[in-house]
Amino acid sequence: MPKSVIELNPVNRITAGAEGEPGHRTFYMQARKGATLVTLLCEKEQVQALGLAVQQMLEELKTKYPKGANYMQLQMDMSLEDPLAPTYRIGQMGLGYDEEHDLVVLVARELVPEDVSEEEASVSRFFCSRAQVEALARQALEVVSRGRPVCPLCQKPIDKELEHFCPRSNGHADEVVFA
Repeated sequence: MPKSVIELNPVNRITAGAEGEPGHRTFYMQARKGATLVTLLCEKEQVQALGLAVQQMLEELKTKYPKGANYMQLQMDMSLEDPLAPTYRIGQMGLGYDEEHDLVVLVARELVPEDVSEEEASVSRFFCSRAQVEALARQALEVVSRGRPVCPLCQKPIDKELEHFCPRSNGHADEVVFA
């Protein structure tokens, strides 16, 4: 039995964002329905994977369920809302589709210690329109792109203050050159 289940059906707003300087940022996902604001802590890689997965899912939905495929892109403030008090840290995320209501369902499960059963993890379900998740995907990928540059060989972030050692260069390059 999950510790808690949060269900916002449908959300009024959903976004992803980060606070702090590149290399030391903290990533969040937020959803709101009325007065209820849910903030979840997540990793940069989770935000990026979410953005890419949503884009792929929307393309698949256009083919399988074309009736809801024509929507206007939402242009709205996607910044995080205060207070940034996370309910929990995300361990796993998943996407689903509610065909009857034409809503994309984002499921976030709490990261729990190894000695705790996965069934005890808190779960959040956010029901969103296609336009809302498309805006979320754009925002997620934009937030991730604001970080440190990535080495084209090893895909590790490059710190400006530190000398970057790329294991894939096999010691043959003094520095990585971006073309």
